[in-house]
Amino acid sequence: MQDQHIASAFDRDLEAIQAQIMKMGGLVEDAIRNGAKSLDTRDEELADQVRRGDRVIDDLEELINEEAARVIALRAPTARDLRLILSVIKISANLERIGDYAKNMAKRTGVLAQMAPVSDSAGALRRMAREVEKMLKDALDAYIQRDAELALDVINRDTDVDQMYNALFREFLTFMMEDPRNITACMHLHFIAKNVERMGDHVTSIAEQVVYLVTGMHPEDARPKADKTSVKA
Repeated sequence: MQDQHIASAFDRDLEAIQAQIMKMGGLVEDAIRNGAKSLDTRDEELADQVRRGDRVIDDLEELINEEAARVIALRAPTARDLRLILSVIKISANLERIGDYAKNMAKRTGVLAQMAPVSDSAGALRRMAREVEKMLKDALDAYIQRDAELALDVINRDTDVDQMYNALFREFLTFMMEDPRNITACMHLHFIAKNVERMGDHVTSIAEQVVYLVTGMHPEDARPKADKTSVKA
C-alpha cells in the first residue's frame, strides 16, 4: 500500500513538471513566432515584448530544475522513472536556449528597422523560423505522446532548416558583393539566420531525448546536418 502511495505521489509530481514543460514550450513557440514577426514587420514594440518575455522562460527552467531535483531527492526514482526526470531537465535546458536565440533575434529588430530592407530577407527568415516553430510543436507533442516516430521525423526535418540557412547565407554574400551599403544589414541578418539554425539544432536535441526516453537508446543514425558554412575539425 505504501509503495502504491509513493508511486501515485511520483505520478502527480511528474504531471506537474510536465505541465510546466508544456507551458515553457508554448512560451518558446510564441517567442520564435513573435521574434520573427517583429523582424519582418519592423515592429519594435513586439520585439521588446519578446525580450521581456525571456525572463519568464528562464524562471520556468529554474522552477523545473528545482522540482526535478526535489523529486529525485524525495522519491528516489529508479531506471525508467529516473530517465524520465533527467529528460525533463535536458528538454527544459534546450527550451531555454531556444528562447535565448529568439530574444537575440528580437534584439536586432530595432537596429535593422533603421536600415533599408535587403530584398525579402526578413520574410525568408520568418519562413525559416516558422519551420523551426512547427518542429518544436511536433517535438513537444512527441514527448507528451511518447511518439518516437514523430520525434525521428522532427530530427530528419532539421536538414530542411539547414538548407534554408545555406540558401540565405549565399544570398547575403551576394547582396554584400553587389552593394557594400548592404554589408552592415546583411551581417545582422546573417547573425539572425545562424540563431534560427541553432534553434533547429536544439529542437532536434529535444526530439533525440524523446527517442531515448521511449526506446532507452539514442537515435542510431548520425544526426543529419546540411549546414555547409562551418567546417569542423
